[in-house]
Amino acid sequence: MSFTQPFKYLLIATSLTFGAVSHAADLQPLLVANQKSTIKVLLEVSGELKNVPYQIQFSEFPAAAPLGEALNAGAVDIGALGDAPYVFALGAGAPLKVVSIIHAEGRNTTAILVPKDSPIKDVSGLKGKRIVTTRGSIGHYLAIKALRGAGLSTQDVQFVFLLPSESRLVLDNGTADAWSTWDPYTTVVTSQSQAKILVSGSNLLSNHLYLAATDKAIVDKRQQLDDFVARVDRAYRWSNEHPNEYAAAQAKITGLPLAVHVAVAKATHMQPVVIDDTVVSGLQATADIYQEEGLLTRHIDVSQGFDKSFNTKRPPLTQASR
Repeated sequence: MSFTQPFKYLLIATSLTFGAVSHAADLQPLLVANQKSTIKVLLEVSGELKNVPYQIQFSEFPAAAPLGEALNAGAVDIGALGDAPYVFALGAGAPLKVVSIIHAEGRNTTAILVPKDSPIKDVSGLKGKRIVTTRGSIGHYLAIKALRGAGLSTQDVQFVFLLPSESRLVLDNGTADAWSTWDPYTTVVTSQSQAKILVSGSNLLSNHLYLAATDKAIVDKRQQLDDFVARVDRAYRWSNEHPNEYAAAQAKITGLPLAVHVAVAKATHMQPVVIDDTVVSGLQATADIYQEEGLLTRHIDVSQGFDKSFNTKRPPLTQASR
């Protein structure tokens, strides 16, 4: 081998490395809407923020409604929304598509709660009562579905619309008779206030979490989106196997007791769901109910809010590449 050959190989290796770095540098940052650090914490603790070939910029939102507004305005590229908030985003004309779905299976993922000494024994007992929930939230939708199942309408109750941080107070002090909400709040009030679960949403709702991206991001940042949703899928699978580690990371952010997050993590199983006609028809039913209730002023064709091309199977990231 001549003296120049090793130098030639070094040049080739350097060229390949530089090319890879340049390619990564060419990828635009992905702007991720993050509700109370949920996705960010999940990706961090699972190790999925390592060796990302593009920059991820997180923006924090206190609830789903402002997160949906940011997506609608194009201020972020992708964010996670539940059934009801996503329907409202589509109803507002947001140019969005669901690119990934995570299903949450757990006994208290969503529930209607009443105080421990409440005389209310079933949903029919809510007639004439005050239900606190967040307007347009999955809790709001759960209340509507539960009332309908009991032969009641929203006109038979009084809704008090507040954020979750305010809702517990009005349940505890008796200003409201019931709270329709989701975990970790269901676990907080059942463990700390001994609130009773009047009805669980496990059989009434899809309990899907939709990762929705803007149409512009799908066109301009498809490579980043493909990679990002695969990381989220893997991270949730990791959380199923490491509930204690996941709970500890969440507790540091939320300020809620570690025991609450441990209970939620151990009782909840997260898994990806294929975007198919069953999912679309399920969300269409949600949209139709909101229209019937007068919360949406027009018919929404939710099938326009899904991109099935993201169903393409993505290979798992190997340990060597992390």
